Amino acid sequence: MDLFEKLKTDMGPLGKHSSIAHGYFAFPKLEGEIGPRMKFRGKELLNWSLNNYIGLANHPEVRKADAEGAAQYGLAYPMGSRMMSGNSNLIEQFEKQLSEFVGKEDSMVLNYGYQGILSIIDAIVDRHDVIVYDSESHACIVDGVRLHQGKRFVFPHNDIANLRKQLERATRLVEENKQGAILVITEGVFGMAGDMGDLKGIVELKKEFNFRLLIDDAHGFGTMGKTGAGAGEEQGVMDQIDIYFSTFAKSMASIGGFVASTEALIGYLRYNTRSQIYAKTLPMPYVVGNMKRLELLRTKPELRKNLWDIVNALQNGLKEKGFNIGRTQSPVTPVFLKGGEYEAAQMTMDLRENFGIFCSIVIYPVVPKDVVMLRIIPTSDHTMEDVKETISAFEKIADKLNKGLYAGKLTNVPV
Repeated sequence: MDLFEKLKTDMGPLGKHSSIAHGYFAFPKLEGEIGPRMKFRGKELLNWSLNNYIGLANHPEVRKADAEGAAQYGLAYPMGSRMMSGNSNLIEQFEKQLSEFVGKEDSMVLNYGYQGILSIIDAIVDRHDVIVYDSESHACIVDGVRLHQGKRFVFPHNDIANLRKQLERATRLVEENKQGAILVITEGVFGMAGDMGDLKGIVELKKEFNFRLLIDDAHGFGTMGKTGAGAGEEQGVMDQIDIYFSTFAKSMASIGGFVASTEALIGYLRYNTRSQIYAKTLPMPYVVGNMKRLELLRTKPELRKNLWDIVNALQNGLKEKGFNIGRTQSPVTPVFLKGGEYEAAQMTMDLRENFGIFCSIVIYPVVPKDVVMLRIIPTSDHTMEDVKETISAFEKIADKLNKGLYAGKLTNVPV
């Protein structure tokens, strides 16, 4: 069989819907200034689908820093990978600020979050080592684990009792082989369900087992903890996290990421993380803009307070109306409804076309086949009126769903 023909006949679990989904349900185009109100197909909608937690995307100081960085350096500088020709004093200064903020000895700025953590996992374990990871880990972690040529064990989400069993298996292996070590990986905040990883429960197991802990805190950094330093700070175990990773793409509303740990571990990663050694460094305008974002994150706690005011109003309001928002402990707000892919599509269209609301919709295989998840990402830029409008709309679509008005195949996708 021809390779292209094979791929054409099997588009994958998400791609199989592409003929009707593309441009509307998948790959939609939101236009205009980033914020709670944006245009979709020429119509202004209330938008709950942006990773801009504390409203930095269009903050005037951020826009000014971004513009000045671009004017001063352009997008080319520094040219090349950091190891070869792309290092700078400003990047090193930024790394020092990040390290201090999350309470680690050193840090390394990454050109992209996804490929960064994938490559970090690849760099720190070899075929003798054992990885133990949470079953609901993000795709970047799963892909990093797939690169691992040694043993890997998965534990059911936040199941500490089962994690203990996997650590017992892992410990027997490394002791029998008389070489190798154990790496446990989880998330600070899980981006779909919104609950935190049980970091307290995991670090408690350090009293029984010898392992290192890697945390992906993409959704916790900037939103959780007294200062916004993340889920580790929220749970009081930041000092027990051996390797702390986050992206700049969520609270910072930017590009890139960082990893923080001991000086020795970061020194090792600088010389062994392939996605950084063999790729261009983060362009200087992003570095300048991200430094301003970090400054505002640290010095403007009112931005985080505004976010949580909206989060609490939204989540409490949804629960009061009988909606199932699962186990979220963070700004990520999932709303679980009963239905299949056709009901999901009809609801999405109704929300966008008749209620003026844009939010992400999640179906199988991310959630079970009979579940539809509407995923809301609140920001500090949203208002209480936005919250009221959304809860009212959700009540109406839930009533339609219960009456079977969304049943049947989708036939009239707007064009």
